[in-house]
Amino acid sequence: MRNIRIDIEYDGTGFSGWQRQSPGVETIQGAIESVLGRILQETVRINGAGRTDLGVHARGQVASFSTSSAMPVSRLIHSANSLLPDTVRLTRARIVSPDFHARFSARSREYRYFLLEKPSAIDGRFAGCCHGKADFAVMNRLAGLLQGTHDFSAFSKESRDQHGTSCTVFSARWSRSGRFMVFRITANRFLRSMVRFLVSGMVEAGTGRAHDDEFGTMLSGGLRRPTMVPAEASGLFLWKVGYE
Repeated sequence: MRNIRIDIEYDGTGFSGWQRQSPGVETIQGAIESVLGRILQETVRINGAGRTDLGVHARGQVASFSTSSAMPVSRLIHSANSLLPDTVRLTRARIVSPDFHARFSARSREYRYFLLEKPSAIDGRFAGCCHGKADFAVMNRLAGLLQGTHDFSAFSKESRDQHGTSCTVFSARWSRSGRFMVFRITANRFLRSMVRFLVSGMVEAGTGRAHDDEFGTMLSGGLRRPTMVPAEASGLFLWKVGYE
């Protein structure tokens, strides 16, 4: 048996998230497993480094799987890309050690959120919108509060994750790139919808729709305001997974 690592990018707009679901539900994992199964003529189950939600994209998703096939990885990636939808691409494939696991071997994950101040018919497919001028300094000050280990239960949907609700954030900041405001956050792990809730909280403060102090209270108290909703999925990308 060989253990194969694949790097993946995808436009998540037309998919119901990463994780395999019931038959008839289009997911990234399901699409890739189906194609690899056809190519390798065996049942393939891949493990992803991150379980992105419905509509979320990836520039650097990583997955791993075991196979008894001796097919060269160069041929594997070419064949897979010829069968996958245009919105999903395997960017690299390589043989890795038997103990490598895309999810459990990962040491960090970086997400990026792209935000516009005005709606766009073109860029809206890959960006959220705050519908107004945002105070960049306020949002960056709140981003600075995220570094370190915190209980992020106020910024996530309910989850059965056995590892609890504490995450260690290594870096978090906002920057500008052309017409986009970009939030970059790197952590050891993320809870479900965590980045989108964090973006929503910072944007509400940055646009004056909520007081700055509310964000810190949610971070320290673990309770989310009932009216708070996550930022649009369209702006979120799983950007990079670190293994060192």
